[in-house]
Amino acid sequence: MKPAYIFGIIAIVYFLGMAFGQDTLQFIFKPLLVSSLLYYFVLSTRLVASALKKWIVAALIFSIAGDTLLMFANASELFFILGLCAFLAGHLFYIYTFHQIRTRHQIAGKWYAAIIVAIYYFLIINFLLPYLGGLKYPVIIYGLVISFMLLVAMHLHDLKDNLTARYLLTGAILFVVSDSVLAINKFYQPYPWGGWAIMITYVLAQWLLVKGLTRYINTTAI
Repeated sequence: MKPAYIFGIIAIVYFLGMAFGQDTLQFIFKPLLVSSLLYYFVLSTRLVASALKKWIVAALIFSIAGDTLLMFANASELFFILGLCAFLAGHLFYIYTFHQIRTRHQIAGKWYAAIIVAIYYFLIINFLLPYLGGLKYPVIIYGLVISFMLLVAMHLHDLKDNLTARYLLTGAILFVVSDSVLAINKFYQPYPWGGWAIMITYVLAQWLLVKGLTRYINTTAI
């Protein structure tokens, strides 16, 4: 079976678990979502030697760790903080990967991209700030990191391979949307549709990032 199909089946089973309130299915299949994407990436790029591969693998491993830790966030705030740290590390590896691609292709980026990202960051942090309590500084730092990840992905919009650029930019945007909804749902007010919005955008984000990076590795060794 093709690795992409394995990811698709796991995603379908996970969302069925959400739809029917089957916590056991969600518990089992949530860590498998990005694990299957890691398998897809490794298998799809196995014939290509690239210095970027290890950083992408690291980003996915830390994402898996983050998914796993956040499953226990309701039991203890410590698991939420550890999950946040794991995803922060994953974003740093994505940032490094994007930066290496940008450097290789000598992409300067657009000046207005920084303004757009800064406005997003200012608005979301100022909205959440009164509700963050003791997690104020971790959330502020995490917001900075994911905002920078989005900024670097926006710079990659100028890649000659437009499809790869669209995969990466859309994936980064959806990742920011997912984390923003998660933060609003957790700190401001939980919404009935919150869990669905978080997971649908997150799963699509990771899929598009992996799809784009796989395409890049297979077409441009670095």
